[in-house]
Amino acid sequence: MIRFGPSGNSDSFYEQGFKSSVQMPAWLKKMGLSAYEYQCSKGVNIGRETAAQIGEQAALNDIFVSIHAPYYINMASEEEAKRNGSKSYILETMQAARWMGAKRIVVHTGSCSKVDRKWALKTAMDVLKETIGEADASGFSDISICPEVLGKINQLGTLDEILEMCTLDERLIPTVDFGHLHARGLGCLNSVEDFEKIADRIENVLGYARLKYLHVHFSRIEFTSGGEKKHWTISDTQYGPEFDHLAEVLYKRKMEPV
Repeated sequence: MIRFGPSGNSDSFYEQGFKSSVQMPAWLKKMGLSAYEYQCSKGVNIGRETAAQIGEQAALNDIFVSIHAPYYINMASEEEAKRNGSKSYILETMQAARWMGAKRIVVHTGSCSKVDRKWALKTAMDVLKETIGEADASGFSDISICPEVLGKINQLGTLDEILEMCTLDERLIPTVDFGHLHARGLGCLNSVEDFEKIADRIENVLGYARLKYLHVHFSRIEFTSGGEKKHWTISDTQYGPEFDHLAEVLYKRKMEPV
């Protein structure tokens, strides 16, 4: 089945008087949703007890949980200390995922604004490979790392770069943010055929299984010549892309993404 849900806690959750992420799974179920991406974007600050409580509530309410790792991960940094720090942040996120029962973590790859893109990609892949080894040694082999397509042109994270990173290990699942793709392509997703081409590319590189169970982010997006500027909601129709175009591809290809 396709799993739909938010990244983080929505304003409406708090407006209805709820305060704790532990309450999110039950709230999401009442909303007819079935997925929840817990945010560690500003650091992995959640404790074991709270994470376990979220996981228990998610299991009770049939909510698929993933975690977004810290935004400041940069596996392509020129500085070794920052690359090593990035590995640590990923492993810390995986530990939180273990406590929470999450099977996927979403990871930013980093910036390549100051370095050659080829060097950045090779460096990031080396760091990711080392991280996978350390994750396996730590008992996290069943948790998938999901590198994300990023929206700014100076970021490492084109679709092809993310797919190449995911060839390192069959457990790696791309996080395809279609808003980011649209932004860094300066408005490239305008038809069902445009989305079909993306699906074709993913399947050709990684195979149907990883296409079928893709990790997806979707929102409308505002962009400039440098790519992503601001995410907008589905109701902000002055911006693209159109979810209906993606939905048709998901249906035709029998995909079951989160």
